[in-house]
Amino acid sequence: MSLPGPESVPRPHRIRRGAALTVLFATVLATAAATDSLPHDDAGGPRPATGGAAHAGAAHAGTAVRAPAETGRDVPAPRRGGTVRDEVARAAAEAAADGKSGAEAAQEVVSRSGDRWGAVYDRREYEEFQRALDGSYTGVGLWARRTAEGHVEVDRVQSGGPAARAGLRPGDRIRAVDGRAARGHTAAEVVALLRGDGPDGGAAAAGAGSAVVLDLQRGTRAWTATLRRARLATEPVTVRRLDDAVVIRVTAFTRGSGALVRRAVDRAPEGAGVLLDLRGNGGGLVTEAVAAASAFLDGGLVATYDVHGTENALYAESGGDTDRPLVALVDGGTMSAAELLTGALKDRGRAVTVGSRTFGKGSVQMPSRLPDGSVAELTVGHYRTPAGVRVDGRGITPDVPAPTGTVERARTVLSGLGAGT
Repeated sequence: MSLPGPESVPRPHRIRRGAALTVLFATVLATAAATDSLPHDDAGGPRPATGGAAHAGAAHAGTAVRAPAETGRDVPAPRRGGTVRDEVARAAAEAAADGKSGAEAAQEVVSRSGDRWGAVYDRREYEEFQRALDGSYTGVGLWARRTAEGHVEVDRVQSGGPAARAGLRPGDRIRAVDGRAARGHTAAEVVALLRGDGPDGGAAAAGAGSAVVLDLQRGTRAWTATLRRARLATEPVTVRRLDDAVVIRVTAFTRGSGALVRRAVDRAPEGAGVLLDLRGNGGGLVTEAVAAASAFLDGGLVATYDVHGTENALYAESGGDTDRPLVALVDGGTMSAAELLTGALKDRGRAVTVGSRTFGKGSVQMPSRLPDGSVAELTVGHYRTPAGVRVDGRGITPDVPAPTGTVERARTVLSGLGAGT
């Protein structure tokens, strides 16, 4: 869920503005940068909690908002219909007529449908989700990750956020959140608790100013800290220069992130290669992923997707930098929109991919408003890479496997492509 922010572990959000189709991309964010509010990609992914890369990697602990990824301005509104969608609408309407929660009734139908990425969001969650798309979230500003031993620990801390002010550091073990043990849970689940989105929580509980109690351990020292969630801003794109390359890290595809990637490429020193770091990127807006692809391509196909059997295509803008050596870093936390971008660069021969297999979230969800104002998102199709490869449930295998020392390995590969020469 990752956006550059803390505690935002993206839930499988699929939301598109207006009638926009959203391919949900799962992002797990947990820190301030891309806090718990992650924008969903048109290819939905795991629901963000409060963490950054709340996948098997780092997760954020903030106000996680699913990362809804709109398919883009050129994506036509999908046809409505389908037995599950009809049943969801009927259940919501009947519950509302009886004075019950339409969202809960609709979620029960979705849960029984077998739609892995289908989900229902109440009005408040949807609003938070929209804010997440703008790079804003409510959380404590930290990323969390699960260790090989099954513990959950702080991976990163957002400067100036509640977690940083409380003195938390990378490596601190999160033993419990509001009395709930963290061990045995995924980073995304812990992030959800951090943002107040656990079994007994909800959007209201995760509001700015609400308190969350953490049981922590650093070495032999164990202590308890009470943090108050705050409204934080994410940094979806960060840039740093190495001797022979520029590292562009994209933690989530929120609004404007595609333009930031293009600006970073335009400002890179002449002859310098680019390491495009998509590790832990849970996805976001498909339009932003396409814009990022346009920074490296001169037009052409980025991905295809089907909606109720109708094929559609997404294309890059012309004028991208097609000469600069490019290596994309990926891992199991690279999801949805980030996988869409990875597949495009890989299949088009524009980048060498380095790392480990990506998550495998490539389904398309279509949102519909329910009588009580909540939103149901149901899977209506899947997207494929330019070579016709289906990503959902499979992921993308990198050209160069590098489970450890990925950056170093990527720099070696980049040098072989002629960077700096």
